[in-house]
Amino acid sequence: MHVQDTHWSSAAALASGGPAVSAAAGSGRADGARTTPLRVDAQRNLEHVLRAAREVFGELGYGAPMEDVARRARVGVGTVYRRFPSKDVLVRRIAEEETARLTEQARAALGQEDEPWSALSRFLRTSVASGAGRLLPPQVLRVGVADEESSGSAEEARVPQQRSQPGAGELRLVSESGSDDGGAGALLEVVGQLVDRARAAGELRADVSVADVLLVIATAAPSLPDAAQQAAASARLLDILLEGLRSRPA
Repeated sequence: MHVQDTHWSSAAALASGGPAVSAAAGSGRADGARTTPLRVDAQRNLEHVLRAAREVFGELGYGAPMEDVARRARVGVGTVYRRFPSKDVLVRRIAEEETARLTEQARAALGQEDEPWSALSRFLRTSVASGAGRLLPPQVLRVGVADEESSGSAEEARVPQQRSQPGAGELRLVSESGSDDGGAGALLEVVGQLVDRARAAGELRADVSVADVLLVIATAAPSLPDAAQQAAASARLLDILLEGLRSRPA
């Protein structure tokens, strides 16, 4: 799993306002000052940068340098920085877009599949196939279990944990950036509905939490140089992980 959170808190300061950042970046300025549409060539460069950033960060993690993004986009690194004043802002843009994609995939599975297990497995398969799990934002993967007996600090809750019993704790975000969670809260809510339905139907292990499901998404999409090998490896690994999530008769 390549997701890193070294620069995430500073990204929140640079990109405060959440959705406004995406709109501003789409217009060519991360500070939101620009109101006129981009020229055709500038818009094309922006699209190349965003596509390259998804590929590079998906392969190497969010620690990859901006120079790698520029090289993949076939533009100068100055062009990247003109669109995004720091790597933190670019990371936030990509992570928010991928979080929104995962949320929509979860909502589609929840609304279109009648069987709880089918809905959960569909969400996992589509999410892994899209590769969005490799680009989950750090605060989603820093989910802990909050209960009255828990005395652990936020620093100790970095790794997703699982409840020993259903209802033993409430899933929460451990976010350094305050109220701006980049859409992570919406993702957790809808995935929580998928998990609760599958558990209530007796098809999901009682000790599996939302954090476990997100961890499956983040780890079941290996980055391999050959696309066919990557697809086959992802499918095989996900089949194994899904079997591990299913409940077994006593």
